[in-house]
Amino acid sequence: MKQGAQGSAETGTPWAAGPAAPDGPAGQARVPQQSGAVRGEHTHGERPAPRARPVVQRASVRGQILDALRAALVAGDLRPGEVYSAPVLGERFGVSATPVREAMQQLALEGAVEVVPNRGFRVVERGVRELAELAEIRTLIEVPVMLRLARTVPVERWAALRPLAEATVRAASSGCRATYAESDRGFHRAVLSLSGNEQLVRIAEDLHRRAQWPLVGGVPGGRGRADLVADAHEHTALLDALIARDLDVVRALVGEHFAGAAAAG
Repeated sequence: MKQGAQGSAETGTPWAAGPAAPDGPAGQARVPQQSGAVRGEHTHGERPAPRARPVVQRASVRGQILDALRAALVAGDLRPGEVYSAPVLGERFGVSATPVREAMQQLALEGAVEVVPNRGFRVVERGVRELAELAEIRTLIEVPVMLRLARTVPVERWAALRPLAEATVRAASSGCRATYAESDRGFHRAVLSLSGNEQLVRIAEDLHRRAQWPLVGGVPGGRGRADLVADAHEHTALLDALIARDLDVVRALVGEHFAGAAAAG
């Protein structure tokens, strides 16, 4: 990854990002020549097959940059209140400013950053009150759904989610907040997907992602490895309660899970 020079509108420390494809269209795909000598194939007057169009990779690059920016946001490498310019961030990722700007505009739609005219994008400053409000909303949405699923979903379908719950523990053990945040969302998404309500899953994941953004002060929630591991073990406990159809424990665990995340913030 290329390390960009620091500009007047750019502060913060560089971070590692996954490889991003070069910005711009990929080369022309190679298409084998069609032969008219195949027995039984008539080619008289037939128009030649159209040439394959090059595969455009811009969406792929933008998606990779968006994922990297989201990870940097959760890890605290994009610090609340600071302004970052697309050209300088592009230098860091080794791409042009265009996919970075497009990814930042998506983050602006999600409420993570705000546009600063002629300068770039400022990471939104958030406080504990907003985190507590997000936890309350998530509780109002997810607790009733999980209680309903606990009554109706067969045990074997809950058991199939065991690898995801265990994956969150491994991710937490790594101490990487971005890695754990992704695994955490994956488990909750899988649980809520059993409702069959795609709109619910989309709204809940948006709220979950917002709850993972950093607070004022830089480090997201100040949560260390031990806090992440404790949070992850609540997933396995919740899965056990869902399998046992213990509604009281499900209600208590989900409420404590969200309240604990808010308190850690």
